[in-house]
Amino acid sequence: MRQFLMATVVLPLALGQAGVTLAQSAQDTQRNANNSQATAELFYMIQQLQGEVRRLQGEVEEQRHQIERLQQQGRDRYIDLDQRILDLSEKIASQPAPEASSPGSTASAPEARDYRQPSAEERKAYEQIQDLIRNQKKYDEAISRIYEFIDEYPEGDLTVNAYYWLGEVYLVKPQLEQAKQAFTIVATRFADHRKAPDAVYKLGVTHDRLGEKEQARRSMQTVIGDYPSSSAADLARKFLESRNS
Repeated sequence: MRQFLMATVVLPLALGQAGVTLAQSAQDTQRNANNSQATAELFYMIQQLQGEVRRLQGEVEEQRHQIERLQQQGRDRYIDLDQRILDLSEKIASQPAPEASSPGSTASAPEARDYRQPSAEERKAYEQIQDLIRNQKKYDEAISRIYEFIDEYPEGDLTVNAYYWLGEVYLVKPQLEQAKQAFTIVATRFADHRKAPDAVYKLGVTHDRLGEKEQARRSMQTVIGDYPSSSAADLARKFLESRNS
């Protein structure tokens, strides 16, 4: 009888303990399931974010390539224009000088000085420098070759071009103080040269990048005042308008 009573007491206790264990096990299972689901959702979100980052990186890279391509196209167009202007200046230099105007006629604007025209060897050296800048993008080598060119062929028509492109290369690197010096040489020593308007404009751009805002504004005003019909003057007007807007 006593054993029966003990059994009737122990059995419910055992069953109760088993129920508690089963309940805890069920809770653990549910908790693990919830944790697994949360982990899966987090992993999915991470994958989505990684995909979005890759997409944005791709768009940034594509835009960077587009900007570089546009910049290169701009430099290429400028070099082509530079070459055409050079050819034209050589043709003009080879033509007979016009007859002097009769007394009492109205004088035109002062003529530019007669710059020495390049020899075939000088032109070839200049074209090699252009190739270093335009196609090979070897800017350091181009700088060295420009200095050598200026030393070997001083005070020529292409010498002024070389000074200008020295400023352009320094602007690309960017070594802004050196660019400012090169553009200043063209703007002051060769103010009557065809490169002068562009040099004064780029001098203003260089001042602006250096944070020298007042000097930049004065350079742009100089372009407009001294070379009002040049394409550089149009760019200078747009620059000043953008700063005033």
